[in-house]
Amino acid sequence: MSHPVFTDMPTTVFEVMSGLARQHDAINLGQGFPDAPGPEALRRLAAEAVLNGPNQYPPSRGVPALREAVVEHYRRLQQVNLSVDGVVVTSGATEAIAAALFAHVSPGDEVLIFEPAYDAYRPLIQRAGGVVRAVALTAPTWRLTEEAIEAAVTPATRMVLFNNPLNPAARMFDTGEIAALARVCVRHDLIAVSDEVWEHIVFDGRPHRSLLSASGMAERTIKIGSAGKMFGLTGWKVGFACGAPELITPVAKAHQFLTFTTAPNLQTAVAAGLGWGADWFRAQGDDLGRSRDRLGTALKAEGYAVTPSEGTYFLCVDLAASGLALPDEDFCRRIVTEFGVAAIPLSAFEATPITRTVARLCFAKSDAVLDQAAERLGRARRALI
Repeated sequence: MSHPVFTDMPTTVFEVMSGLARQHDAINLGQGFPDAPGPEALRRLAAEAVLNGPNQYPPSRGVPALREAVVEHYRRLQQVNLSVDGVVVTSGATEAIAAALFAHVSPGDEVLIFEPAYDAYRPLIQRAGGVVRAVALTAPTWRLTEEAIEAAVTPATRMVLFNNPLNPAARMFDTGEIAALARVCVRHDLIAVSDEVWEHIVFDGRPHRSLLSASGMAERTIKIGSAGKMFGLTGWKVGFACGAPELITPVAKAHQFLTFTTAPNLQTAVAAGLGWGADWFRAQGDDLGRSRDRLGTALKAEGYAVTPSEGTYFLCVDLAASGLALPDEDFCRRIVTEFGVAAIPLSAFEATPITRTVARLCFAKSDAVLDQAAERLGRARRALI
């Protein structure tokens, strides 16, 4: 007898490491959330809206003002053309991804992912009845090639699930890589779900280019966004799925049977935030870039080899290049239990691990926390080398 997808699934590595962090009073650089409380203006708007605004079911597809704000935000900041009928508001980006998969994947359809990959992708594809086809990306460059994508496509391939910038490797795919993926999608008539939740958390002046804007992709891409990532309010769980209305309408139908709708006061506040100027979003990325540099510089001083971080809240350390022979999972367990720092092994993001010497650290923390973590990690390296 076959088992339901979630029955035998182990506890996620994030829960394991966060639990160990609590148990050992460790600094938690494992789970990806900021220390900062998020913009006060938006928190005040949400509080006022819950007291003075409606608190019953909003429209399932989302409050009209927020859907309009999503359209305008992407038109203004990414030159992406959407319509209100092509936007559905979801309870977080992971729900948007689930709804897109449930809407467009039939039993036996193959879905391409790129590993290391966000750990929700594989079980959600399987729960939709799909078959996962993984394209392995190799550290430390994590480059995507047209040949590798093409080699993974079969007559049963229906969809590509793409993440840019890439969690956990902190890679931002360039224009050439995006164009290569678009050519494969067009050639084989594939739908693309483009998980772009880190689109505003990018560094060193890199512009984010949506897969939806690539040649031939406007009618075949479902773009996923996250207000939680945009504004550093991860607990709000407000996401959106965007694209051609004929692609989004089935997503909205799936969404109505998942969460149906999302808290109206949070939608009101997010709608206001999306209207902020490009400078605000750029400044947020620049501020996180300084945190990345602070942690990276301190780790290098302690003898760690740090891989490039082009976007997201994360940077990675190459353990082998740092002189450490431990597999990443062993390293992460030892540093949390013995030295008081939680990290995530990259092997946890691969079904068949090939990357066993890289650990991911979250730098969306205060300077004092990052400095203390780096000092502890320095002691760990000296003890474990």
